[in-house]
Formats: sequence, structure tokens, C-alpha cells
Amino acid sequence: MQAGRWEMNNWLTINLLEALGVFFLCGYFGGRIANRIKFPRVTGYIVAGMLLSPSVSGIMPLALVKGKLSIVTDIALAVIAYSIGGSLKFSRLKKLGKSIVWINVVEALGAFVITFLMMAAPGALVLQVILPHASWLQVCLPLALVVGAVSAATAPAAVLAIVHEYRARGPLTTTLLGVVALDDGMAIILYAFASSIVGALTSLQDVSIIRTMVLEPLLVIAGSVLLGAVFGFFLTIMSAWVKRKGSVLVLVLGSVLLCAGIAGRLGFSPLLANMMLGFYVANRARQCDSLFHAVENVEETIFALFFTLAGAHFDFAVIKTAGILSLLIVVSRFAGKFSGVYLAAGFSHAPAVVKKYLGFALLPTAGVTIGLILMAEPLMPPQAAEIMVNAVLGAVIISELIAPPLVRFALTKAGEAV
Repeated sequence: MQAGRWEMNNWLTINLLEALGVFFLCGYFGGRIANRIKFPRVTGYIVAGMLLSPSVSGIMPLALVKGKLSIVTDIALAVIAYSIGGSLKFSRLKKLGKSIVWINVVEALGAFVITFLMMAAPGALVLQVILPHASWLQVCLPLALVVGAVSAATAPAAVLAIVHEYRARGPLTTTLLGVVALDDGMAIILYAFASSIVGALTSLQDVSIIRTMVLEPLLVIAGSVLLGAVFGFFLTIMSAWVKRKGSVLVLVLGSVLLCAGIAGRLGFSPLLANMMLGFYVANRARQCDSLFHAVENVEETIFALFFTLAGAHFDFAVIKTAGILSLLIVVSRFAGKFSGVYLAAGFSHAPAVVKKYLGFALLPTAGVTIGLILMAEPLMPPQAAEIMVNAVLGAVIISELIAPPLVRFALTKAGEAV
């Protein structure tokens, strides 16, 4: 009798290979359906994952989603960071001009600061209603730091899709594409600082403020940059000997994953290390295009799995209470980016259309935001981590629904959409 029950349970429990297959297929169909109704594929991937989650259909066990499949998040983030670094060529940055760099820095910091303040004050009150015994210093403040840091990122995919669809051209479009390319890099740097401080705050140890808030983050950033540069140097040398496209992909993925693994082992930031790896290759390798085109061929596959898995972390029991936090994140992030653009565009003498409308076009958020929040999950107490992840996922879904019309509005009002 017991043997028969075990055999039945064994059949009803999904294994790792089956889970990967289901995630790929459901993600694919979710993306196709989203495209049909004029939404980004990312939205379809996330919704498909939500339907597979333990709190909805129960097809995917929680232990599998947060256990064995967590390696998918690490791989996807390593590839994303490498690609972000590759987009930061010196020649391109010079063409973008000082105003774009100023706008990027100020709007990213604006999103970080305002979201942090909203989560540390009104957000903390909401969190303490949900978790009455939550410590402000060890739960609310760390959560505010992490959510603030990830709010700096902007999803380039949705922006690019709309720009291409409307064949938009002009000063607003040029500035928008430049800022979006730099945003994720700023988010990764802010997260490196925030995660170092969070690790100390949640460790229940007496810590030196100067060491925790200055020295440790600087050490993490310096170590990550140095490690990424070393891997970039060796990848640049080795790529000169490789001609076959398939071999280039093997070489790049091997370097990216090994760099991420060693960075994690040393306590550095795997994301920042791989961003530096991509940055070094983009600016030093003669055949740098082939080193990024090779990865582009597998990126969509990785993204489909990554975003579908991210959706599977969604817990409807938690989102009932975390929904208020999601709205706070969306509103404060928009306020930070809009006010940051307005200020920076003013003192950098950017065109009037940039000052008026760019803030509306920076609402899309997905890839790096989701990846960073999943990476931060182990740093937080379990219940707080669950609320944090679901609040950010809720904010991403809201943003993905309202962002495309706002980007279209900005381009149309600026007279740059065809």
C-alpha cells in the first residue's frame, strides 16, 4: 500500500527536467500571446510563470522554484551583465554627450533616493502591519535599500520595441536610448553598495558604520572591477585564436560563468564583475562584435526561462498585503526618474522635449530589477524576503502594463513618432 502511494506521489511530483521543459514551453506561448495583444513578451513570460507558481496551479513545487532552479537566475544575470557592459563603448559614450550622462546619473539616483525614502518611512509602516515584530534596522531599512537600488534600472527591451515600431527619431529618442543603455549599469553599482550594507545590517553583529557603509562597498566594487578586467583581458587574448562561431559562444559563456562563480566565492558582485568583463572586451578586443553576437543568439532562450521562473516566485497570498508596497514602488520610482530628468536636463541644457517628456519614457522595468531582487532574497529574513520579492514583481507587472502607452505618449508629444 505504502509502496503504491509512493509510486503515485513520484508520478505526481514534477522533476527538474520536466520543470525546465514546462517553463520553456509555457514561457514561449505566454510571450506569443502577449505579443498578439500588443504587450512586451516579458509580460507574457511573467504571467505564464505566475500561473505555474505554487500559489496558483501548484504545478511547480516551492522547493524546486527556490532551490535547484535558482541557478537559472545566476546564469541569466551573468549573461545580462556581460551584455550591459558590452553596450558601454567609449566611442559611443563620447557621441552621447555630457547631458545624457548627467541625466542618467541624476535620474537613477533620484529613483534610488525617493524609492528608498518611501520604503523606509510609509513602506516600513505597511511592512510592520504585515510583520508586527519586524525590526526597522534589520528588516525595514535593508528592504528599503535593496528596493531603492533596483528601482534605478530601466528595461531596454520594451523601449527599443516601441522606438522601432514607431520608427522614432530625434533628440528625445537619442537621449532615451542612451539613458536606457546606461541605467542598468547604474543599478548594478548602486546594488553593490546596498547589498554590502544590507549584509552587515542583517547579520545581527555590532558593526562600524564607516566600515559597513564605505569601506566594504568600495572593496566589493574594486574587487569586482579588477576581477572582471582580468577575465576580460584573458577572453580578449583567447578570442584571437578562435574562429568558429560555436567555439566563440563556448568561450564566452565559460568565461562569464567562471567569472560569476569566482566573484561569488570571493564575496564580490558577480553582476559588476561580468559588466566589467563585457566593458573590457567591448573596448579592447579587435573582434568584439563576434564576442557579443554569439551571446545574442541564446539570450532570448535564457530570458524566456528566467522571466517565467521569476513569475513562479509570485505568491498571491502575499501580494494581497504586498500590493500596497507595489504601488508605492511604482509611484516613487516614477517620481524619482521624472524629477531627476527634469533637474538634470535643466542644468545640462538638454532640448526642451527631453526635459518635458523623457521622464514618461523611463517607466519600463524588468530584467535587471527582477534579477537583483532575486539575488537579494537570501540576504533578508524569509518572511520579509517573500514580501520584498512579491512587491517588486507586482511593481514590475504594473509598470509593464502602463509603460508602453507612456513611452508612446512621450514620443508622440515630442513629434518624433512616425
